[in-house]
Amino acid sequence: MNFNEAKEHKKESLKNADESVLNLFHVVITPANTDESAKFIEDFLKSPESFNDESCKEYCSDGNYEVVSFKKETVE
Repeated sequence: MNFNEAKEHKKESLKNADESVLNLFHVVITPANTDESAKFIEDFLKSPESFNDESCKEYCSDGNYEVVSFKKETVE
């Protein structure tokens, strides 16, 4: 999907998500390309607060995106 479609999909996902899901998981837009997505998520996890939806565009070479969720790191 293109970026605007991904943004809408993320918005719907967040609206329909249970509060516990929102507390336990990151929901982000990433490049659809697996290698680009892995690099984006790796960098995202270093400093999640410094990323926004637009950040993934820097990692994407073909304009195809997807919305993914993954468990937040727990700090103990």
